[in-house]
Formats: sequence, structure tokens, C-alpha cells
Amino acid sequence: MARVKRGMIATKRRRNVLQKTKGFRFGIKSKEKAAKVTLYHAGVNSFQARRKKKGVMRGLQQIKINASARKLGLPFSKLIAEFKKKNIALDRKVLAILAENHPIVFEKVVSYATQRI
Repeated sequence: MARVKRGMIATKRRRNVLQKTKGFRFGIKSKEKAAKVTLYHAGVNSFQARRKKKGVMRGLQQIKINASARKLGLPFSKLIAEFKKKNIALDRKVLAILAENHPIVFEKVVSYATQRI
């Protein structure tokens, strides 16, 4: 009977792990055990960073809205309160886009929200 050489799957797994750590420093790029641990930690960190990014983006949106609203003489908190009174259902992401890219439209929305009937 002919000899059967085994281990293709294990070799592929090892190769994939080491390819993902290409460019890392020291033994992490070449030692399988260190590479696995590092990839695990990198995955955990990237998961946490994706969650954290949402909070950072929300803060940036509020800064953009506040900057544009203050030019019109209204702070961010008062603007949001006026929106809630008028039942204007624009979220902060849309308002930030309007404030940054379409200031005329943003001004019209704010003037509608602040006008007294």
C-alpha cells in the first residue's frame, strides 16, 4: 500500500493564520502560537472599537449641529427641544449632514422649528 501524507488542513490553517499576521513585529509574524493569540486579541479590540466608533460619531454629529445652530443664534440643547415640541423627527445624523453640506436647508429647518404660531 502506498504511503499517505497527512496534514493538508492543518497546514492551510497555519498558513492562513500566519498570512493574517504578516507585517506584525517580532515573533508574532512567524510563530503560530503567538500569531493565534495576537489575532484573538486583535479581533476583540476591533469589536470594541466598532462599538466605540458609534459614540464618537454621535459626538461629532452633535458638534457639527451645535456649530451651525449657534451661527443662527440657538444652542444645540434648545434646538433639540424645539424639534421635540414641533414633532420634527430628524435624527442627529441627518441634521449633521444638513448642517455640514446643505447649510441653507438646515437654516430653513431650524427656522421652521423655531417659529411661533
